[in-house]
Amino acid sequence: MFELDVRSRKPIYEQLTDKVKELIMHGILRADEQLPSVRALSSQLTLNPNTIQKAYRELEREGYIYSLQGKGNFVAELQQGQSERKRAELKEELLRLMAEAVYLGFTETEISSLYRQALDMRREESSHD
Repeated sequence: MFELDVRSRKPIYEQLTDKVKELIMHGILRADEQLPSVRALSSQLTLNPNTIQKAYRELEREGYIYSLQGKGNFVAELQQGQSERKRAELKEELLRLMAEAVYLGFTETEISSLYRQALDMRREESSHD
């Protein structure tokens, strides 16, 4: 379920939060679905439980998951306000990345091609549901 790259410069907890977000956005993890316990996931991924806990705390802070005392962590349902806030944050991040891409010499055609690839990926994933 979770594949992490220990050689990446990106911290493990960030990789884990990104992976959970991706699974939620693609509908693989659905609202109110329980996530693996910290202990189970740390054992499965052979990671320190503190790393898993840090990722779960970050996901909860961002509104992707919620925790119930003694029950575990669950996928949160995105509310309209949360969705708009996340869209605004994503737009800001995309603009930053696109500015960097332009600086590195990406053309408008190349950027458009990447957008079409993302659309195709989304359509392909939707057809598997």
